[in-house]
Amino acid sequence: MTDALMEPAGRIARRSLHDEVVERVRGLVLEGELAPGSRVPEKQLCEQFGISRTPLREALKVLASEGLLELLPNRGAVVTKLTARDVDEMFEVMGALEALSGELACARIDDAGISSIRAIHERMVEHYRRGELPDYFRLNQRIHEGIMDASGNATLRTLYDGLATRIRRARYMANMSDARWKQAVDEHEEILALLERRDGPALGAALRRHLSNKCEVVKAAFTD
Repeated sequence: MTDALMEPAGRIARRSLHDEVVERVRGLVLEGELAPGSRVPEKQLCEQFGISRTPLREALKVLASEGLLELLPNRGAVVTKLTARDVDEMFEVMGALEALSGELACARIDDAGISSIRAIHERMVEHYRRGELPDYFRLNQRIHEGIMDASGNATLRTLYDGLATRIRRARYMANMSDARWKQAVDEHEEILALLERRDGPALGAALRRHLSNKCEVVKAAFTD
């Protein structure tokens, strides 16, 4: 258990209690405060958040459904482990989903939608130039979500959301070199240009390559 996990700051307000608890515990898993294979310390988290066991256990069920936790009889919740094969499978599926979203988005997005994604892209690049990785990642994710939304396919978005959290967790495990970071920005420049040209097949292929390159970076963390 890290010191950061046990800091008393941040008692949870009663407004939107369930969502707050899910978000807090999800963050502990995604950012590695709760390590893969470790047991979730329910009593300590309840004390930290100022809540009872009931809302915490409901949150653990949600995170188990996302694949972040495993609920074990008589042992409580345990953080799931990822293998290189898990990463391969997740990114293969996500690559297919994003490729389809790009093809559909090119057929359906309007000029205002493209302008919105361009504005996010430009802000993301500014964070890259300043070396602000967390803010870069946040806007990077918004671009991918924007293309997904522009696809206009609710079923596709539901499938995407179901996998996106596990992808985020895998990404946090990886160390992005300066060279890979620049490559990722260059790939996003290409993605934006193809979206503006509304070249669906090319955008789909570019998104699939982008996810494949991300996958290799994450798998390298297992080798390290």
